[in-house]
Amino acid sequence: MLFWKSKTFLAKLETSYGVDAVPTGAANAILASNVTLRPMEGEDVERANDKPNFGANPTIPVGIHAVLTFDLELVGSGTAGTPPAWGPLLRAMNVAETIDPGNSVTYNPITGIGESACLYFAIGTTRHVILGARGTAELKVSAQGIPMLSCTMTGLFTVPTTAAAPAVDYSAFADPQVATNANTPTFTIGGSDFVLRDLTLNLGNDVQRRFLIGQEAILIVDKAETLRAQVEAVSLDTYNPFAIANAGTRQEIKLVHGTAAGKIVTLDVPAAQQKRPSGYEQQQGIVEWPLDFTPLPTVANDQWTLTLT
Repeated sequence: MLFWKSKTFLAKLETSYGVDAVPTGAANAILASNVTLRPMEGEDVERANDKPNFGANPTIPVGIHAVLTFDLELVGSGTAGTPPAWGPLLRAMNVAETIDPGNSVTYNPITGIGESACLYFAIGTTRHVILGARGTAELKVSAQGIPMLSCTMTGLFTVPTTAAAPAVDYSAFADPQVATNANTPTFTIGGSDFVLRDLTLNLGNDVQRRFLIGQEAILIVDKAETLRAQVEAVSLDTYNPFAIANAGTRQEIKLVHGTAAGKIVTLDVPAAQQKRPSGYEQQQGIVEWPLDFTPLPTVANDQWTLTLT
C-alpha cells in the first residue's frame, strides 16, 4: 500500500545533459504543493500486420517522456544574496541566475541552450528518475494569497525502481508572506500606482521533445511571455488603456512583494506592450480592468527580471 502523502521531490542541476546528478534529500529537497506526475507520456505505434483473423494489433510505445507539474512558494531564501532552494528549477527554464553576494539574486530569461535538471519524484518506495528536465512556469500573485510559481517540467523517461524514501531537509525554504497591502508595497503600471487583484506572468517557454537517432533531448526552442493584471479601474486622465493600446506605447510594470530582508521579491517588466482591453469586470460593485500585456525586450533577454533582496 502506498500513501499519497508519502511523496518526496528532489531536484539538482545536471553537469552533463541527461546524466543522473544524484540529488539527495539533505541538499536538494523541494518543498512543493499540488504535485502531479504523468510518468509515461508518449504515443503507441501499432504493428498493423495483416492476419487472417479478427483482433487487436500489438503496439510499441514511442516518444516516452515524463511530465511533472507543481507549485512553489515565491519567496527568497531569507538571506539577501543567497539563492533560494527553488533556484535550480527556474534555471532549468532558460533563466539565468546572477548573484551579488550579501545583496541580491537576480533572474532573467536567456536565449539558446540552457541548463537542465535531474528530478527524483517518489511515492513511498516507488522512485521515478526524470533526466534532462526543462520546463516553463507562471508567476502568480493574488491578493490575500501566497505568491506562487506554477511549474511544468518535462524530462526523459526512465523505468521507476524501488528505493528507500529519502530523509528530506526543507530548512532552506523560508516562510512566505501573503500578498496584502502591507506585504506588497508596490505595484505600478507606467509609473502609476494601481490597486491590484491578481497578476500572472507566463514565461511562455516552448518546450519540445526532440527524439532522433543519435540524440534524445528536451529543448526550449522559443519563448513568448504574456502578462495579465486585474486592477481597479481609474480615471482615463490617470491611465487610459484604450489610448495606450491604440498607440502601442510600452509601459513599465513593477511589483514589489515582501517586507523582510532576504524575502523581498521585485518583478520588473521594463517594456510591456499594452494589448487591446477585453472589457470590464466588477467585484463588490467596483469596476476592474483585466489588462493584458506582452513583455518585450529593450535589449536582448531583459523582457523581465526577478530580483530577490
